[in-house]
Amino acid sequence: MALIAALLCAAFAASAQLAVSDLKVNGLCEPMGVEGPPVFSWIVTSDRSDTDQAAYRLSVTGGGRTFCSAWVDSGVSTGVTADFPLQPDTRYDWTLRVRDNHGRQSRPRTGTFHTGVCGRWQAVWIGVPGDIRTRPTPVYFQCAPVLRKPVRSATAYVTAHGMYEASVNGKRVGDGYLTPGWTSYDRRLQYQSYDVTNLLVRGENCIRVVVAPGWWASGMNWGEPEKRFRYGGDLSLLMEIRVRYADGTAETLATGPSWQMSRSGPVCDASIYDGQTIDACREYAWEPASVQEIPLSHIVPSVAEPVRVRAVLKPVRVLTTPRGEQVLDFGQNLVGWERVRLRGNRGNRVVISHAEILDGAGNFYTENLRTAKAQSVYYLSGEENVFEPTLTFYGFRYIRVEGLDGPLNPDDFEAVAVDSGFEQTGHFNCSNQTINQLQSNIYWSFRGNFVDIPTDCPQRDERLGWTGDAQVFFRTAAFNGDVKNFFRKWLATLADDQRESGAVPRSIPDTFRQTEYAANAAGWADCATLIPWRHYEAYGDLSILAAQYGSMKAWADYQLSHSQDHLLNTFYQPFGDWLFLHYANDPRGESAVTSRDLIAQCFMAASLDAVARSAALLGKEADAAFYGHEAKLAREAFCREYVTPAGLVSSDTQTAYVLALYFDMLPESLRTQAAARLVANIARYSDHISTGFLGTPHICEVLSRYGHSDVAYKLLLQKTCPSWIYPISKGATTIWERWNSIRSDGTILGGMNSFNHYSLGAVGDWLYRWAAGLRETSPGYRTFVVDPHPGGDFTFMEISLRSPYGDIAVRWEAEDNRMVSLSVTVPVGTRAEIHCPDGIVRTVGSGKYVF
Repeated sequence: MALIAALLCAAFAASAQLAVSDLKVNGLCEPMGVEGPPVFSWIVTSDRSDTDQAAYRLSVTGGGRTFCSAWVDSGVSTGVTADFPLQPDTRYDWTLRVRDNHGRQSRPRTGTFHTGVCGRWQAVWIGVPGDIRTRPTPVYFQCAPVLRKPVRSATAYVTAHGMYEASVNGKRVGDGYLTPGWTSYDRRLQYQSYDVTNLLVRGENCIRVVVAPGWWASGMNWGEPEKRFRYGGDLSLLMEIRVRYADGTAETLATGPSWQMSRSGPVCDASIYDGQTIDACREYAWEPASVQEIPLSHIVPSVAEPVRVRAVLKPVRVLTTPRGEQVLDFGQNLVGWERVRLRGNRGNRVVISHAEILDGAGNFYTENLRTAKAQSVYYLSGEENVFEPTLTFYGFRYIRVEGLDGPLNPDDFEAVAVDSGFEQTGHFNCSNQTINQLQSNIYWSFRGNFVDIPTDCPQRDERLGWTGDAQVFFRTAAFNGDVKNFFRKWLATLADDQRESGAVPRSIPDTFRQTEYAANAAGWADCATLIPWRHYEAYGDLSILAAQYGSMKAWADYQLSHSQDHLLNTFYQPFGDWLFLHYANDPRGESAVTSRDLIAQCFMAASLDAVARSAALLGKEADAAFYGHEAKLAREAFCREYVTPAGLVSSDTQTAYVLALYFDMLPESLRTQAAARLVANIARYSDHISTGFLGTPHICEVLSRYGHSDVAYKLLLQKTCPSWIYPISKGATTIWERWNSIRSDGTILGGMNSFNHYSLGAVGDWLYRWAAGLRETSPGYRTFVVDPHPGGDFTFMEISLRSPYGDIAVRWEAEDNRMVSLSVTVPVGTRAEIHCPDGIVRTVGSGKYVF
């Protein structure tokens, strides 16, 4: 096998080319709205083995100036900064060359970026005031500038109180939706930048923007609509287009008193929970726009990819339910909206409702939406109309159509799936098609709930950025997509919303500001420390730790200030191991109840560790020593309080052993027998999982780490409830919120019950890191290990990951659960420790290897 590897490497070196690709600034390709020193990254590729970048040289040109670095001796190709002054609203071109350790030099590659407003707004806010207690109706704004000279370039900068869509001369501006995105608006409001050069014409132009309530004013949280959280009652717009003419002159088209507004237009209503109403007959009623006194100080450029269309699906079947409802099935639970072509009499009303499932009788089921209407309402013009409700979103697989005569034509309907527009980075495939479906379910839940923020669910009257869900799923997310900037944005909002005490709200953005309820929940609030650390592990970007360190430290200090004798047990823990296996009538005590204080102690130690390690990397030596020592004391207190001398962990549940082992709470001498106790507990539940949100992500990893991958595979492949495969047997195409969302008899669990909820899909992390065997051993996969754990009668498993340094690929084949072949691709500039089928561990540089 080693000979095959050598031959492949020899062929790899034959043509000997060196190239650079994936040129990015601030993690984005050709971004607009850059403010502050730009951060550069790239990927080096080579067809010669054992290649490392030895040096790089970059030059930046723009604003009449050129910055050119000397050759920098470095193998780093991520997080490269160049400190030079930037001018606002300016295009910059940057050119990169690299040299490798073989003495070769790449051809130059060029990228671009465009700077933002940099605080120098010329526009003023215009809008309609409103009552914060009620949801406003959408407002339109427009102006009709006359451009008398040819345009060389034009850039639009836009934000709003509300959710906006802009058009120029009837053409949509940009490919992003649900803008300006969701942040804690009174502390951080994003603006977007667009190149509109090709949309403007010489002569008269029409610039039009609709602003709907969106996250700003729809009213978030469940309960009575008038008591829901709103940031404000107004709908307002701030926009300017900076135009440069071919003759070198410039002009700014900015919102102000010269603009018009209309409280009437095709979009009659739009909100997050209830949906959107569009009337094709409705006329505009223009009046002068009102200038609003709104501060500009908290406006920042967008740092992450916008929400974009990911896929467009056609119906797979049209059905009439037992109740006589006309329903279309798109075959996949998704997040987005419908696009429909409708014909009928002028003024006819068509209502489209959305549902994730049909009930046991085959009828349209919406009870799990609770108070969310989730409906599109269309009024027809009398001609053919195409409707698309893009100022809201729904979670659905099925739509019910009311108000049309005759049978439905499936060609008239499409489902538009949207998500935050970052690229897919990971791929998984194996010999077991049911597990491939599980991966598909994980991926669709991930994409559907990463819509500008990491939501818990996309369909009911909630759709909030629950911190615990994001915390448990981060590593699974970071494999499947490039969530680097997505989480940078969300973590900045977390720091904005963190209480002065250091407590972390249960959802971000925080819509529960009126109370302290659940602002200190173990496993939820710890996202403030654990996500930045795992982000650094995944992407190797130290700046995320620098940016979040104050927030991380504040949460750690909050926990310490509420501890007694290093035990965190002084306040109520609201969630614990959320949605663990429990029984309504449980005389034998088989419900898997884990002490909430025990859980809190484990997460406190993990948070203290994350702060200590971050402090060490940031050069904060005193902090590193202090928090490292506190973590040690927290573990010692855990053992005194929750562990018997013989090694029994209090609660004696799967989650108790999983967290104790995963977070290294036990001394080395007790860990092996604790793992054995975990295995015995699983056997008592007939090889079923009993964990909830906090234990589930780590149970299979703990089993593999302590030599019990065979048991991990038993859990993975378990067919009856509770298990990951059980929902698939019930037709699931996404991950369920509960293990038993649909009971074995086909009845549906009432109340809180989402059929698109990614948390329990965190098992994906074990599939990628342990079953397939790819784990980083230094940040950003600069070094990594390939150590597969075959089992479960799988005959092959393969994954690929676009890491910060390039593409990693792993494929193993097995016979009788023993690995017989292994192929690995190692990108330029990295090193891999490969556990080969012959039992030898080999360390290799870049190249393609077969063992």
